[in-house]
Amino acid sequence: MNLDGLFTKTTVTFNSSKQDRLLINQTEVKGKGLERVVYILDLVRKLANIQEKAEVVSENNFPAGAGIASSAAAFAALALAASQAAGLNLSEPELSVLARRGSGSASRSIPAGFVEWQMGASEADSFAYSIADVKHWNLVDCIAVVNAAHKKTGSTEGHALAGTSPLQNARVADAPRRLEICRRAILNKDFEALVNIIEHDSDMMHAVMMTSTPPLMYWQAATVEIFHQVRAWRASGLPVGYTVDAGANVHVLCLGEYAQEVERRLREIPGVGQVLTAGVGGAAKIIGGENA
Repeated sequence: MNLDGLFTKTTVTFNSSKQDRLLINQTEVKGKGLERVVYILDLVRKLANIQEKAEVVSENNFPAGAGIASSAAAFAALALAASQAAGLNLSEPELSVLARRGSGSASRSIPAGFVEWQMGASEADSFAYSIADVKHWNLVDCIAVVNAAHKKTGSTEGHALAGTSPLQNARVADAPRRLEICRRAILNKDFEALVNIIEHDSDMMHAVMMTSTPPLMYWQAATVEIFHQVRAWRASGLPVGYTVDAGANVHVLCLGEYAQEVERRLREIPGVGQVLTAGVGGAAKIIGGENA
């Protein structure tokens, strides 16, 4: 589910500079962060048969590196902005493939609405596509921000450790079953089935991280308290469910008509600094003639 209202805006300008330059939220970024961006720029330069370096200016209106899919948004925006700036007119599947090279989750931030990333049989057909449009189902994501700081261990590093967990093989083997349940729940607007499978999937992912070598523990006390509260609310009749990315912050999904109530309750939980609310969002797009 892509999110409306939470955005990354990126402008790419190819010029005569001697090196690529990256600014995120008005701060220049070097090292590994720049290297990941240059990798995508090099792919674009090869496709467009150009040599110019680029200035990349990016900003987002939500915490970065805190388990709220900032990398997904960033590389989706970069793929679209850089390809347009280079004079390319890539199709949605081609943009999804390009974004995926920066961050796997970014492939899903290219199409609109409810999106599935297909494994594919090759590099070219591992891309994401919409399974339902923005208006299909009025769901809202209430994101309880427990820690807005940049996490010490990023998702990329976490993925690299997953194979050291004895639970990872079982998680991967069971993925097609979970995916089918999730897809069917979305298409049928079956909220109970959806929240049961997303909570199960989230718990499995974190179980792998906790049993990796070295172990990764992203949850904080407030994270676990939200789990307990969400399940208690659901048992009392409020349609809610949680999922957690690689971080401490909790995505609490609910039906749109209950969003204000869910947001109010989350704000009352000790340790929750803020709550970001977002409905179903559209596709990556060019804004006002800019590359974004």
